[in-house]
Amino acid sequence: MTGLPTAESTRPTAPGRSRSRRLRDQVAVVWLLAAVAVALVHRFVPASTWLMVHLVLLGALSHSALVWSEHFAHTLLRTLPDAAGRRRQDVRVALLAAGALAVFLGVPAQVWWLVVVGATLVSAAVVWHGVHLVAVLRRALPSRFRVVTHSYVAAVACLPIGVGFGAALAFGLPEVWHGRLLVAHLAVNLLGWIGLTVTGTLVTFWPTMLRARMDDRAELLAREALPTQLVGIAIVTSGALVGWRPVALVGVALYGVGLLWWGRALARPLRAHGLREFAPASVLAALVWGGVALIWVAGLLATAPSWAALADAVPTVAGVVAVGFAAQLLSGALSYLIPSVMGGGPSVVRAGQAWFNRWAGVRLVVINGGLVLFLLPAPSWVKVAISSAVLVALAAFIPLLLGGAKASGRARRAVMTGDPLPEPTPRRPWSVRQLVAGLAVLALAYGAGVAADPAAAGLRLGGAAASATAETGETTRVEVTAVDMRFEPSTITVPAGNRLVVVLTNGDQAMAHDLLIGTFRTPRLAPGETVELDAGVITESVQGYCTVAGHRQMGMVLDVVAEGGPAHGAHAAPGAAAAASGAVIGPNPSDELGTVVDPVLPPLDDVTVRRVTLTVTEVPLEVAPGLWQTRWTFNGGSVGPTLHGRVGDVFEVTLVNDGTIGHSIDFHAGALAPDEPMRTIGVGETLVYRFTAERAGMWMYHCSTAPMSSHIAAGMHGAVVIEPEGLPAVDRTYALVQSEVFLANAATSPQDARELDADKVVAERPDRVVFNGVANQYDLAPFEARVGERVRFWVLDAGPNRASAFHIVGGQFDTVWTEGTYTLREGVGAFGATDGGAQVLALQPAQGGFVELTFPEAGHYSVVSHVMVDAERGAHGTVAVTEG
Repeated sequence: MTGLPTAESTRPTAPGRSRSRRLRDQVAVVWLLAAVAVALVHRFVPASTWLMVHLVLLGALSHSALVWSEHFAHTLLRTLPDAAGRRRQDVRVALLAAGALAVFLGVPAQVWWLVVVGATLVSAAVVWHGVHLVAVLRRALPSRFRVVTHSYVAAVACLPIGVGFGAALAFGLPEVWHGRLLVAHLAVNLLGWIGLTVTGTLVTFWPTMLRARMDDRAELLAREALPTQLVGIAIVTSGALVGWRPVALVGVALYGVGLLWWGRALARPLRAHGLREFAPASVLAALVWGGVALIWVAGLLATAPSWAALADAVPTVAGVVAVGFAAQLLSGALSYLIPSVMGGGPSVVRAGQAWFNRWAGVRLVVINGGLVLFLLPAPSWVKVAISSAVLVALAAFIPLLLGGAKASGRARRAVMTGDPLPEPTPRRPWSVRQLVAGLAVLALAYGAGVAADPAAAGLRLGGAAASATAETGETTRVEVTAVDMRFEPSTITVPAGNRLVVVLTNGDQAMAHDLLIGTFRTPRLAPGETVELDAGVITESVQGYCTVAGHRQMGMVLDVVAEGGPAHGAHAAPGAAAAASGAVIGPNPSDELGTVVDPVLPPLDDVTVRRVTLTVTEVPLEVAPGLWQTRWTFNGGSVGPTLHGRVGDVFEVTLVNDGTIGHSIDFHAGALAPDEPMRTIGVGETLVYRFTAERAGMWMYHCSTAPMSSHIAAGMHGAVVIEPEGLPAVDRTYALVQSEVFLANAATSPQDARELDADKVVAERPDRVVFNGVANQYDLAPFEARVGERVRFWVLDAGPNRASAFHIVGGQFDTVWTEGTYTLREGVGAFGATDGGAQVLALQPAQGGFVELTFPEAGHYSVVSHVMVDAERGAHGTVAVTEG
């Protein structure tokens, strides 16, 4: 017996249905296009990782599950719907799309009621779909493969539960409950709604795609596996909800047993016919990645130290599911289904399917090989280049789909008019040429990533220095471990003239390190990585060090003693003299500034759960007009975004490390043990930090990875404004963060920008003191006010070292609030005096507060730190006051 009767042979003849089917498939394509668009601009989209994953899973894959499960149920039960039934299905499709759209808008915008509305619509559409399937089962005559529809009904029962868990996650929960509900959400939605739909469909659809005879045991194996899968889902969910990870692990294992039992039916058709087309090959690759994700989750349940730590790893697993499993499953299944359902005879179907087989081998190699490379340790620019190649390979399905639809349409018209129909040229999806082409694309992408940051990839910065000492021809090999901001051993002895090979291991748990000796440098090593550094022939003593900013200053130096050679000399570390001199960079090179940080504090809304994604990047930015520095940033800005809330609000912050070294985050606005939420995470990792704002203040947040002074000075700081109760509205509100800039060179272009000079940080010799990350920017783009308006300035001193004395020349403050209390409130002092005023908001590093004033007349009022040397370094701006 062959597989499921082909979609072509069972398709209705009514042309309206064929067109409706094509239009409904286009909804899935729209969601995929949206996911591609978000991927291209993800740095600028709130909750971009969550949105990309859900556009694929909740959008495209759930839509296809709804549409095609009904198609297969009717086909197998031989109960094709009438026109009214097709209209009802169209309504269900519209409900699902509307609900998904509401969720996609509500979660990034943090509008919880919109999330609830969307979740309700999604659940209603799928439950209605399930009720319809049950009715079809009851009307149908006894037939084989009823188990397929039973799987669909069981899948439908899972989705509303999973959607409920998802809505609860959107509302915001304590960290431990977030982790538990997240696992339960994944279990019922991915293993239940998606997993049961997929396994039920592939019972008959898999041999159909292969054009092979079905395994005679397929129906029996599916009937036996379904209860095991359902019990596994129930155990995973229960274990997660009660907080027993071993129980949840048992559930995952039981679900896996059910999958393996069911999967035996796939092997015989595959062995009999092999993979001759893109469609089954893509589906098989998807199943492999689904298995990888299941094993990965099981490993996390077994090894994660807490539910919170497990939740931090889920975004990476979800990304693998979205790209490796869902996207490939969709492209493979639709590559077969769409030409078949359009119908017109075998020749028309072949004309469409020929398009989907174009570059099949190349696409599969790039997608799957690229995903493997992305998961391996690599510099950040390499990951960017590889992920871009994978995105292009996945997105190629969309123009091929359009081309295939057009080819089928032309072929169908030719058949109807009796014109001769040329047979499509047979295309072998697998060939050595395609394999080589796919590997070449990956190699080019990898090379482009290395070219973007050659030092991070371990390329040598120069050749060996000339040697006056005779080479011995011998090699000294030493094992060195980087751990706890030091090298062990910290001193090694090498006979002069010997070649030195250092085997460097990064023994830290989260921080990246490297080693520079002379002109030879290792790549930055992720935790646990090991690399060999050939430091060349050692002719004289030299000091090596970790080049990550601030690490050398904290003691990460390696003394290489040349036994029998001279002391430190020609092999002194490059740039050491310049760093030692600490020369202050002179005046700003320009009177123009490319970008000004908007100082206006956005007004509060009614949201009580505030979600934000902070993505760590290392990018060149202007720190003064015409003066550039490579900054370590939250979300790519000169200063981290200012968060704004009320006492009692819950903040859910997702930290994404897209940098090249380990980073972390510390929110002074939250009071909780720092062990987990403030830990350093490695490159490519994600951390979710939740806290409740229990007290008012202008609180600092910053990277707390050592050396903290360097990370803060490099730009990794920002403010959280929690308003005191009853704070009155004013006409204008500005937010300023004062900090210090330590320049390694006077770069006048992004290409010349270097990271901070950590020696200057230690010596407390800043080149600039700035408001919101850029010196003198508010002289070029002044604050605005009108005579008589009440203006509030929130000010935070982020340091890392210097105090601030915030002052407005020509203005007097009648309200001063700092560190949680008023010292002056609309002219009334703390002890009731009504004749006082204030001239300065005095802040130590990490302190914050606000002042208020009105301006008596039009003019230009200078805004400064009255530590005047700092005002002259750039902590200076202007309020341009006009007549009211």
